[in-house]
Amino acid sequence: MNELLNKEQVIQLIHKIRNKKVMLDSDLAEMYGVLTKALHQSV
Repeated sequence: MNELLNKEQVIQLIHKIRNKKVMLDSDLAEMYGVLTKALHQSV
């Protein structure tokens, strides 16, 4: 994803699991334009 996401697109990527708001690592990696593995290594 090279373009910026708008607020509604980001909200759609937020999931509720056990009453907590979470985002999937794969969605975050795509937002930042990196591989999921690279995101994990950075954390």
